[in-house]
Amino acid sequence: MKKILLNASALALSLGLAAPALADYDLTILHINDLHSRIEPINKYDSGCSDKNAAEGKCFGGIARLKTKLDERRAALSSEGKNFVTLDAGDQFQGSLFYTTYKGKAAVEFMNLLGFDAMAVGNHEFDDGPKGLADFIAGAKFPILSGNIDVNNEPLLKGKVPGTLILEKGGQKVGIISALAEDTDVTSSPGKGVRFIMAEDYLKGAVDALEAAGVNKIIALTHEGITRDKQIAASVSGIDVIVGGHSHTLLSNTQKRAKGPYPVLVKNPEGKDVPIVQAYAYGKFLGEIAVKWDDNGDVIQAAGEPILLDASVAEDKDVKARVAELAAPIQKLKEQVIGSAAATIDGSRNSCRSGECAMGNLVADAILEATKDQGIEIVIQNGGGLRASIDAGKVTMGEVLTVLPFQNTLATFEMKGAYIKEALENGASKLEEGAGRFAQVAGIKYSFDASKPAGERIVALTMADGSPIDEEKVYKVATNNYMRGGGDGYKVFAEHGENAYDYGPGLEMVLADYLKAHKDYQPKLDGRVTAVK
Repeated sequence: MKKILLNASALALSLGLAAPALADYDLTILHINDLHSRIEPINKYDSGCSDKNAAEGKCFGGIARLKTKLDERRAALSSEGKNFVTLDAGDQFQGSLFYTTYKGKAAVEFMNLLGFDAMAVGNHEFDDGPKGLADFIAGAKFPILSGNIDVNNEPLLKGKVPGTLILEKGGQKVGIISALAEDTDVTSSPGKGVRFIMAEDYLKGAVDALEAAGVNKIIALTHEGITRDKQIAASVSGIDVIVGGHSHTLLSNTQKRAKGPYPVLVKNPEGKDVPIVQAYAYGKFLGEIAVKWDDNGDVIQAAGEPILLDASVAEDKDVKARVAELAAPIQKLKEQVIGSAAATIDGSRNSCRSGECAMGNLVADAILEATKDQGIEIVIQNGGGLRASIDAGKVTMGEVLTVLPFQNTLATFEMKGAYIKEALENGASKLEEGAGRFAQVAGIKYSFDASKPAGERIVALTMADGSPIDEEKVYKVATNNYMRGGGDGYKVFAEHGENAYDYGPGLEMVLADYLKAHKDYQPKLDGRVTAVK
């Protein structure tokens, strides 16, 4: 379409006629990503918000608050005669007791209620295998997209996951294309019947097909992470805007903790700027970007800012009542006090995926204590398995389950010392991406150099007492069942672990028991993981 418009204008001018006057086209994109089952409001640590915090106006997000702001913004845009679209960049699943209890049923109910035009499949949508995603799709009243996954060999999903969508907005066609992180088979449980291809390979073909169909306004709705989104923008022509998720990146022009401007601009192969947006995670922000295209289908303006959903945004009464109804059966479990913390236990994504973090130490120490009678000497826990911080004071079971929502169980095995370093190299291999495989440990200590190539980053490794690790000695190791089976890139565990036993109990119970036994727990950083600068 872009070429046809240019040729028509050139032809009109060559005949001495006035070129056809075509108006610019405006579209506002409202978007969220990585809600992770935070259906109720959250506190500043992304965990459940207490009644006390709520009374003090210290809560953020929650589905009821998101409903209010979405309705408000869409009504305002409609009254101004503006076009808009509402998108979700994936990962509705996993992260709170709502998911543990209801799986995708609660998520799809509220998604339908909020009114989305499209959603990208996130990697965690596969956490309960193909059936979990299939059930979610069956209940959805909106398209769920992912173009770079091949589900032809998975009967539960075959024919149910389109990669492209064309929307009619304000008399214009808007194309939506989607792609999912290629390592989802490592970070989740898609099953053997689902295959992943490089996003660029799919997206290039999808853009060509849309342009051939006369669509020259194309949005990529991705669950790839900010690093991959930048790579995609730089290598795929024809994408006008990328609305992303997966890396939980806060892009903003006003927030102090932002990781970049909103939008981030990356030049495509033709040298045109491609705006990229992402709105952190957990429903704390509603992204809003206004995009203007010229009559050639080129973006000439993109501006906006994520909206903080704090206490100044009222909660929708009907939605709040429905949330309370669903929360009632699990409220007693959430409110059970299992211990206390002398200070905030930092389990933030930024901390636990880049170095030693207090939550990593706590969970690893809890695993070590729970398995000491079995002679366990080393614990390795993935930072991505830790999903929230816990603030000072009483600690409830609800908070513990928010930190460890994956229902992983304790797993043990035996492995030669030579493979311990290999496992830690895997943990440090994707530091730049903030990948969840980063290793939190107990029983050992190590140093890494992020400036070195992946696979060569572990520069020192000893037991916790400073004694060297014997490469030929067989050590007893504990982790979680997901990692023990090779999850998060830990193939070395699956391939070289011996006498493996995924015996349980759940990690959340291991942590709860540890906090019960260590009253007024004092968080600590003791140098077991250090970065070489």
